[in-house]
Amino acid sequence: MTLPISVATWNIHKGFSQFNRRMMVHELRERLRALNADIVFLQEVQGLHLKHAERHEHWPTEPQHEFLAADVWHSSAYGQNMVYDHGHHGNAILSRFPILHQHNQDVTHLRFERRGLLHCAVDLPPLDQPLHCVCVHLSLFARSRRWQLDALSTYIEAMVPANAPLLIAGDFNDWRNRADELLAQRLGLDEIFSTAGRRASQHTTQQKAARPSRSYPAALPLFRLDRIYQRGLTVTAAHRHAGLPWSTISDHAALSATLHIAAPESVLPRAVS
Repeated sequence: MTLPISVATWNIHKGFSQFNRRMMVHELRERLRALNADIVFLQEVQGLHLKHAERHEHWPTEPQHEFLAADVWHSSAYGQNMVYDHGHHGNAILSRFPILHQHNQDVTHLRFERRGLLHCAVDLPPLDQPLHCVCVHLSLFARSRRWQLDALSTYIEAMVPANAPLLIAGDFNDWRNRADELLAQRLGLDEIFSTAGRRASQHTTQQKAARPSRSYPAALPLFRLDRIYQRGLTVTAAHRHAGLPWSTISDHAALSATLHIAAPESVLPRAVS
């Protein structure tokens, strides 16, 4: 028996459209809910911004992750990364399932570019162990990304059991696609669009190597920046949400996927004797 689970990742650009032209946090909430994902990985989430609260009449009074999660995702976690005198922003995970514990691991490599890995252990009945979820937003600079990917792998190796189901999603800023090989070798992870592409090529004459989806800019995606990596699950569908109306909300496209995870034999129905 397998259990279906839907996930999504989106760099929400702090609730503003591209080039910060318009506040879009309310439209963002509606689009996010339309994805109907069980677990959502968000980057550039505004935890606090005193100036936006003064300038924009309908700026939410609560932190963005709480505003977005309200009445849909009953568990949420926020990892504060970049801090300034009028506020802070970071990564967030929203979940329909209980979050058992959370940890925000600092992986800052350059002092002016604060970064973190938000790790949550999610209780996903009837599994006999948690589903581990990590939300990331890596550096704009290749050398720093390499350092952060090593730090990510070292952290996972130390904190997540090797047989545990694992999802790592977010904005990798990895347009040269260096992350796939490292994460596959060290952590046994597969990127969802690459996995879906390999499965499709088995039934067609497709010859091109499967790659992550292009996701930036959202209006006409050219760069493969955003990813969802998985271990211990089976990918059944993967989608990119680009173009209108998505591109009016954030500069990144949203990605979503449907996966299945095997339930242990102990929860399977017993045969009738």
